[in-house]
Amino acid sequence: MTPRVLVLRALGLGDLLAGVPALRGVRRAFPGHEVVLALPPALREAALSSGAVDTVLPADAPGRGVPALTHWAGPPPQVAIDLHGRGPESRDALAALSPGRLLAFAQPEPPPPRWRPDEHERDRWCRFLTHYGIPADPADVRLPSPAGESPAPGAVVVHPGAESAARRWPAERYAAVARALRDEGHRVVVTGGPGEDALVLDVAARAGLPERDVLCGGLPFGELSALVAGAALLVSGDTGPAHLAVAHATPSVTLFGPVAPHLWGPPRSPRHLALWKPGPPGDPHGDLPDPRLLGIDADETVAAARSLLRRGRSPAERGAPTRVASARP
Repeated sequence: MTPRVLVLRALGLGDLLAGVPALRGVRRAFPGHEVVLALPPALREAALSSGAVDTVLPADAPGRGVPALTHWAGPPPQVAIDLHGRGPESRDALAALSPGRLLAFAQPEPPPPRWRPDEHERDRWCRFLTHYGIPADPADVRLPSPAGESPAPGAVVVHPGAESAARRWPAERYAAVARALRDEGHRVVVTGGPGEDALVLDVAARAGLPERDVLCGGLPFGELSALVAGAALLVSGDTGPAHLAVAHATPSVTLFGPVAPHLWGPPRSPRHLALWKPGPPGDPHGDLPDPRLLGIDADETVAAARSLLRRGRSPAERGAPTRVASARP
């Protein structure tokens, strides 16, 4: 029977994409193993698109909590890796399966690396794995080009939604950005996640966009990936599509509030601009828009978007080879 590695990262799309460099490190370190990723079932297609995962174990819990893994079938995993967080809850969920080896920040033996609160998410998990002899490159973020065609090739994509109100910039400001770029001759489309149709429709109406440029319903991952990959620019908050723009080298303007971009933002690159007003950290899951996010105005966002649109995407960026870990034999 093929030995298995179980990785726990049962969070959101942005968390998954920020974890791709670490997952690729695991894939390379265990070429003869089946790599199983425990995460919400809605993210199955996204996880498999990374090329680093063989199988998904559906695992979900309310409020970004730690899911039970008792539905794991078959022998215990040879290796279990906690990429979910630093606490004992995620470690304990994996330990309950009696893996042959368990790697976790909360695992006393073998001694884990030190947790650094002021460390970027991509760097943290790659350093964690490297500590255990599993090299991982935080720059290994690219996804393969989507198989499907974009529903709006070459458009500016505006994504006003976010999981929490703390990371949602006001609809009227997104609309002002969309209207300004549309008036300058760019095709602008607005999209959102599941349950965000009212927000999408509000932004589109305020911006005066035609019906064909309003993408409601929460696009399935393949279509969303193709939309972002084929876009001229993405304008969004600190949420999943921003990480997707990084994965496809799509120029992006990302609006940050409660969490600083040096912790969750894009890599340093002339194609990505992160707007943020420095200040004390806030609650990324709060019920009100973060004051730092509200400090960003529409004019500076339009200016950032214009600067990237003037630069455009080079042929090398549009067709750059994707670094995908070798598949299990």
